[in-house]
Amino acid sequence: MNVGKFLQRLRTRTTVFVHDLVMIPVAWLAAFFLQLDFQPISSGDLSYVVGGLLVVLPLQVSLFWYYGLYRGVWRFASLPDMIRIVKAVGIGTLGVMAAVAFVPTLQEVPRAVPVLYGVLLVALVSGPRFLYRWFKDHHFRLEAGPRVLIVGAGRAGEMLARELLRTREGNYQPIAFVDDDLRKRGKELQGIRVLGPVDRIPGLVQELWIDLIMLAVPSASAAQMRRIVEICERAGVPFRSVPRLEDLITGRGAIQQLREIAIEDLLGRDPVALNRDEIRGGLSGRVILVTGAGGSIGTELCRQLARYGARSLVLVENSEYNLYRVGLELRQEFPHLEIHEHLCDVRDPVAVDRIMSRNRPQVVFHAAAYKHVPMLQGQLREAVANNVLGTRVVAEAAERCGAEKFVLISTDKAVNPVNVMGATKRAAEIFCQNFGRQRRTTRFITVRFGNVLGSAGSVVPLFRQQIESGGPVTVTHPEMLRYFMTISEACQLIMQASVLGRGGEIYVLDMGEPIKIRYLAEQMIRLAGKEPGKDIRIVYTGMRPGEKLNEELFHEKERLTGTSHNKILLSSSREFDWEALNVLLDEMAEACGAYDEERLLQLLCTLVPEFDVQAASPSPSPARVITLGSGRQPADA
Repeated sequence: MNVGKFLQRLRTRTTVFVHDLVMIPVAWLAAFFLQLDFQPISSGDLSYVVGGLLVVLPLQVSLFWYYGLYRGVWRFASLPDMIRIVKAVGIGTLGVMAAVAFVPTLQEVPRAVPVLYGVLLVALVSGPRFLYRWFKDHHFRLEAGPRVLIVGAGRAGEMLARELLRTREGNYQPIAFVDDDLRKRGKELQGIRVLGPVDRIPGLVQELWIDLIMLAVPSASAAQMRRIVEICERAGVPFRSVPRLEDLITGRGAIQQLREIAIEDLLGRDPVALNRDEIRGGLSGRVILVTGAGGSIGTELCRQLARYGARSLVLVENSEYNLYRVGLELRQEFPHLEIHEHLCDVRDPVAVDRIMSRNRPQVVFHAAAYKHVPMLQGQLREAVANNVLGTRVVAEAAERCGAEKFVLISTDKAVNPVNVMGATKRAAEIFCQNFGRQRRTTRFITVRFGNVLGSAGSVVPLFRQQIESGGPVTVTHPEMLRYFMTISEACQLIMQASVLGRGGEIYVLDMGEPIKIRYLAEQMIRLAGKEPGKDIRIVYTGMRPGEKLNEELFHEKERLTGTSHNKILLSSSREFDWEALNVLLDEMAEACGAYDEERLLQLLCTLVPEFDVQAASPSPSPARVITLGSGRQPADA
């Protein structure tokens, strides 16, 4: 017989029950043989030997069922199973001793026999269980491949276990589950037992000789993921995760596609509950134009717009490679989607007008912007030309072509700005808010949010690069706080806000609690399998011009109110004289043409009076710059 099939049958309840049933008379008869020094049982003694067995057998079988000996599986025989066996046999032995003392037909049974019976039965019932586990775990592995502990005994965990057992790829052996849900303890999924809560992971890794931990908790919150990851790190073995819930829902990931834990898993927030029908109703079947379509936000926004049924996507991008890349990806993933690619700078009014008039977009998402804070401190002209005047060009062209909505994607750095990037984005907000008040056909909506994890030029790719090169990881200040959200979540909320907007609003995305950049660096180092401060150093370089410790999501003069979506807040906009605004923008265009940055700075401060002129200086004072021997640049947050 095939050994694997035999052991598979051995795990069934029926086989285990028959084994225990046979062991009861074996233990009873062996006790007599020991008492008689292995002499044959005489015919006179046979009557009370058999009579005793008729009492022992039903009593002991009932106790075995009562104490749950058949809820477990031999593969996971452990101390709790041993305790159950001892209890069942111990009480059975006491019952036999009582029967021997009070049943007349059994009073000839030697008093030592029940005690010997109990000892032998414990050995005979528990011994094969633990021998099988030793056989399975130590010496005779019937299947090669990593031994896997699955975290999460929900639907995802069950699907993962089934997939691992069904396919031979990787030859993984699912050994056990852990789950914090008390109702799942002791249950079996696909023949694999739930052995306890997540806190038991380090102990089970040692006890079960686990090679790999798989996290099957796609809907876990960031706080839950942080706790699970910290426990897994203590276990000292690799761990992987199934795709996130949003990827499973959208079809971008399959349950068996394991991946390393990403920093987004730890710093993201609870999954956003979207009104998908509302988004689909507002965007499906529309011609939608996205500027900055090849950037991080623009690319993800295009993906999601395609999934929600956009009739046509018009991609506007000034980077040839980025435009090629996003167009190629969209055509591969959405072969039936109508896509128009335009290599264009948003500061070029002739090109923008032509694109708008030829494609007649119904919705415009304006994601094109320069956003690198330290770099723009010395690039005032380019920042104003692109972020302010470019926004004006696109907005006016959208109005002329009759677009229904124009959505400006802004930033928390526009609130009380202390850097050029934030000030120019605030100026763009002011223009869009006030442009929409002039009884325009197009409704102008602004969406404001904080840092996006993993976007181009952001802190996460920089930290990852520094960690891969052996460090150090550079952070400007140990107490610096920033709001973070994932690219996917940001784009989902942008689309939701675009559907909610009626014109002139500033929508502020609920960013949750701010995260210390230091914590972000430490977690990324740990996820790389290193120890912060030991394997990879963290160097604090000092704050740079244009940076502040804490970002804000709304100005003190902006009154926040709720919306129909609990993750989107509405900020009251501040009015600006329309004629004066146009004069300022025209003068900005003249200053850009003359490359007069001093005049540009004056005009920007007039338009955005809360902008700190001192912090905007492109020449940082030497006292605030700390030079590192490594020559690495500190993280841009």
